[in-house]
Amino acid sequence: MLGLILLYVGAVLFVNGIWLLGKIEAREVAIINVFTGLVGLLVAVFAVAQQDLASVRLAAYVLLFAFTYLWVAYNQYVRADGVGLGWYCLFVAITAVPVAILTLRGADSVFLVWLGLNWAAWAVLWFMYFLLLALKRPIQRLTAYVTTAEGIATAWIPGFLFLNDII
Repeated sequence: MLGLILLYVGAVLFVNGIWLLGKIEAREVAIINVFTGLVGLLVAVFAVAQQDLASVRLAAYVLLFAFTYLWVAYNQYVRADGVGLGWYCLFVAITAVPVAILTLRGADSVFLVWLGLNWAAWAVLWFMYFLLLALKRPIQRLTAYVTTAEGIATAWIPGFLFLNDII
């Protein structure tokens, strides 16, 4: 499931980064946000059905992403200003910091170190969305580049590698 969700998180971050640069219209990019949000929701439902703590934890963390993308899509359709989403992004950024720390502290493999560093990177990105959307800081271009780079480096490439059993 990790490769599946990472591939589409990579796709949505890549496309959203291009959108933030003004190269794609909001209504057009909404579909990848809906699709990725629904993929995340389905992965979370499947994980919860396993009924063990690790699977429920996975579901909770995947839903942080899924709900973000669904909210982005909603905002794109109704042309909302994103302030509410920005405050949600602060909640997620604050949540992602201890996830990164706990993952790194318990890391006994290269994969867990990679995952912990990704959580730290995602925390920074969600915090940037908070600054951009809730506080209206003029960092859209920087946020676009970070979104695109993180989409490629933390999700798209690893997702592809996981799906093809390379890592």
